Amino acid sequence: MVIYTLSDLHLPLGIDKPMDIFGRKWENYVERLRENWQATVKAEDVVVLGGDFSWATYLDEAEKDFEFLQALNGRKILLKGNHDYWWTTMTKLGEYTKSRGFDTISFLQNNSYKIGKTGICGTRGWSIDSLAAAEDKKIYERELIRLRLSLDDAVKKSCERLIVFTHYPPVTNTARETSFHKILEEYGVKTCVYGHLHGDSHKNAFTKSIGGVRYILAAGDYTGFMPVKLEEENDE
Repeated sequence: MVIYTLSDLHLPLGIDKPMDIFGRKWENYVERLRENWQATVKAEDVVVLGGDFSWATYLDEAEKDFEFLQALNGRKILLKGNHDYWWTTMTKLGEYTKSRGFDTISFLQNNSYKIGKTGICGTRGWSIDSLAAAEDKKIYERELIRLRLSLDDAVKKSCERLIVFTHYPPVTNTARETSFHKILEEYGVKTCVYGHLHGDSHKNAFTKSIGGVRYILAAGDYTGFMPVKLEEENDE
């Protein structure tokens, strides 16, 4: 069993929002995503999606996007992104997927999943560049609390390794000693995956290691809509 990741699918199947206006990397991306996924991910594998899954505003508008995801190989764990307006409470999300038979899909918020010996943790995060505003600082600090809740949950499950997923970059080329990074160091996290950056913003991505934490950008247009392999696990 392999743990993969991919972020920022921006699926438009329930609404009319073509992405090719954002450049050639987005041309025919839904079909390329399907082909890459099915050629790479096996039924027993896990894929963590790091936010901005669907362009839908409401949950019912996202149904075709969820149908698309359900039909792909493997188990999927979804994290909230800044464009996932359809995201509601964990209870309602669980009821929705159960009622529709989307039994390969689950959600990551204030919790964790133990895959083999690895703990899957994460939270949306927030823009580091916006913290001058009091409201942005409040949201950022709330996301730090959510990250700790997720990590603590994984620790309780006796996970030997921890992988953290955020939507917003937790560090940048100019801001590395952030509060997010300090928490990752504190818990001994070795890998952190994020998304959110597109197009010209890719050049600003921090994709190295610092303080023992390896940072990976997994936005769809950055990886060519190819799932990124993280770990290979044995089921317990």
